[in-house]
Amino acid sequence: MTEVEARDRTAIAELVRLFFAAFTSGPDLPEQLEAMRRTLLPQAVIVRTGGGEPAVYDADTFIGPRRELLSGGRLTDFSEWQVSGRTEVFGDVAAHFCGYAKSGVQDGTPFTGQGMKSFQFVRTGAGWRISAVAWCDEQES
Repeated sequence: MTEVEARDRTAIAELVRLFFAAFTSGPDLPEQLEAMRRTLLPQAVIVRTGGGEPAVYDADTFIGPRRELLSGGRLTDFSEWQVSGRTEVFGDVAAHFCGYAKSGVQDGTPFTGQGMKSFQFVRTGAGWRISAVAWCDEQES
């Protein structure tokens, strides 16, 4: 791996880390959500799928409800983290596919879950940015 490839992979890994870090309830939530916003292209497309029609968001319609959910008191002790993943880079485009886990307490009831996320990245003049994210939580059978 060349030095440039290693830097690209490090930059992409940091974007993924910042994206997941934004889903942690607590006093650092405003800063975490703002850091995640900076990882996204302004026109980024974010899609939740699994068990019905996909829900499609832009940065604002994605971040706003999560800010409310994570700071409103109904969801506490929440975090989400990557458990495995792989990244492919070609020129100015890259993709990262990963498994993740999550846990928290919603309305007084502890829960855990897991799923898969797919990230698309593009290189900009300001560095790598997320152009799209799609995820699917594991469905109960």
